[in-house]
Amino acid sequence: MSVILALDQGTTSSRAIVFDANGDVVAFDQREFPQHFPQPGWVEHDPRDIWQSQLDVARGALRNASLSAADVVAIGITNQRETTILWDRATGEPVHNAIVWQDRRTAPMCEALRARGLGELVTAQTGLLLDPYFSATKIAWLLDNVHGLRARAEAGEIAFGTVDSWLIWNLTGGTRGDARHVTDVTNASRTMLFDIHHLRWSDELLAAFGVPRALLPEVLPCTAEFGTTAVAHFGGAIRIAGVAGDQQAALVGQAGFAPGLAKNTYGTGSFVVLNTGDHVVRSQHGLLSTVAFAFEPNRATYALEGSIFVTGAAVQWLRDGLGIIERAADVERLAREVDDSAGCYFVPAFTGLGAPYWDPYARGTITGITRGTTRAHLARAALDAMAYQTADVVAAMELDAEMPLAELRADGGASANALVMQRQADLLGVPVLRPACLETTAFGAASLAGLQCGFWHDLDTLAALWRADAPFTPTLAAAERGAQLAAWRRAVLSARALGEMR
Repeated sequence: MSVILALDQGTTSSRAIVFDANGDVVAFDQREFPQHFPQPGWVEHDPRDIWQSQLDVARGALRNASLSAADVVAIGITNQRETTILWDRATGEPVHNAIVWQDRRTAPMCEALRARGLGELVTAQTGLLLDPYFSATKIAWLLDNVHGLRARAEAGEIAFGTVDSWLIWNLTGGTRGDARHVTDVTNASRTMLFDIHHLRWSDELLAAFGVPRALLPEVLPCTAEFGTTAVAHFGGAIRIAGVAGDQQAALVGQAGFAPGLAKNTYGTGSFVVLNTGDHVVRSQHGLLSTVAFAFEPNRATYALEGSIFVTGAAVQWLRDGLGIIERAADVERLAREVDDSAGCYFVPAFTGLGAPYWDPYARGTITGITRGTTRAHLARAALDAMAYQTADVVAAMELDAEMPLAELRADGGASANALVMQRQADLLGVPVLRPACLETTAFGAASLAGLQCGFWHDLDTLAALWRADAPFTPTLAAAERGAQLAAWRRAVLSARALGEMR
């Protein structure tokens, strides 16, 4: 059997999935890894946990499929974006824990840079907002807070990478092999250092953030030769032929190749991405302009994106923080014990709010609690929050794109939750389509690798593999939808007011 192996490195777990030529899942493996919260608003990972867990599940998926390296045509990689890792080129050892995309420690730095007028330059060149979410200020924080690191970085001794770069470095042998220090254009576009118009690192932004160019990886299209795995990892060499950040990979996996197609991935956070074609649409309503994908050098397809920091992570908090469910999968059953949240609204601003608010100081809030509020109401409010936050982003997206959304394609773990999907359709007023194969992020990475190596011939072939389940159609009257969204937005104001009290 000839297959593609997709590595899907996420915020809370590493996964590996084997796909056949029909786009069907042959086998998979998954492993969670520790999360570290050194201070309020800080989120870190040990890069060695990321690497080891991803290697283990890659081996596990092949073992589960009874396949060897010789059966794998290519590897595709998709990853949590913006998470920042710096490591020693000579030893391969990280110089500090990875600073995760959710981390807000650089909010004061962003405020200071914004006061200097840097915000307009950032948006003009990168399509992003000056926010702690992105990699640039995380790099600057590490350079300023790890003793001697800036001098070593300027001397070329240190490498920076988002998670894809870290995985490729280690897969291609690290210090023991012909290691590649590369990234793809989608991950580069999330660093706040990359000019998305000219598809290159920006000297102006590197100077503004104080980031030495010697740190940076080479930038390649999403379909390219990223290197070959060291034989020791899988018992044979495998080419790495496709890479994209997780949200862009999900757009590919949802066959979102045409302008106007939009998807939302419901994971730890949620990310709505709308294909805008070959030109950058600059948002006026709190969204990001970003690279959707690139299949050749110096040419890209672009997208509007709304980044929601906490959706599935709120369910994890119900499990780990409150202990009101034993497993994340239990939340739908618990939420269905009540007809609605009984006026309870849960704004999960654990690390501030992303699009369309971009408030790093907002704090998680539960409003409308009464003596009759039960754990079922909290579960229902947590699921509702996924749909409400997405509705806020879609409203902004429709204004920027100057066109109503016709449908939303959904994927990610929570898309398996029928209650969430129906609530989403009701709050948007348009159908929500869930693919038959929910592994769209991993399939997007596999698609990129398969395109590069000829496993799949073209985009039409990939689009033909996409199949939808029965759609979720809206049932809520427009007036009631408006009333519920208005109540939700009042709860958001409460979460933001808490931040102002700091």
